[in-house]
Amino acid sequence: MDRTPVSSSNVASVGYDRELQILEIEFLHGSIYQYFNVTEDVSEQLMAASSKGRFLNQQIKPFHAYQKVG
Repeated sequence: MDRTPVSSSNVASVGYDRELQILEIEFLHGSIYQYFNVTEDVSEQLMAASSKGRFLNQQIKPFHAYQKVG
C-alpha cells in the first residue's frame, strides 16, 4: 500500500485502501499497523488533524481492530 509522509512526532506515513477500508500507519520507530473498517471520512479527518497521533489514539485505536504488519 502506498503511504503519504506526514508531519508528526509519532507517525511517519499514512496509507488508505478505499475498497478494503484499511488504514495503514507507519510509526517513526518503524512499526507498521493496519486498522480495519476505517471509513474514508475518518481517514480524511486523520490527514487533516493537527495532531495525527492524538487523532489516532482517540478516534481510531479504540474503535477499530488492527494488526501489526511490519
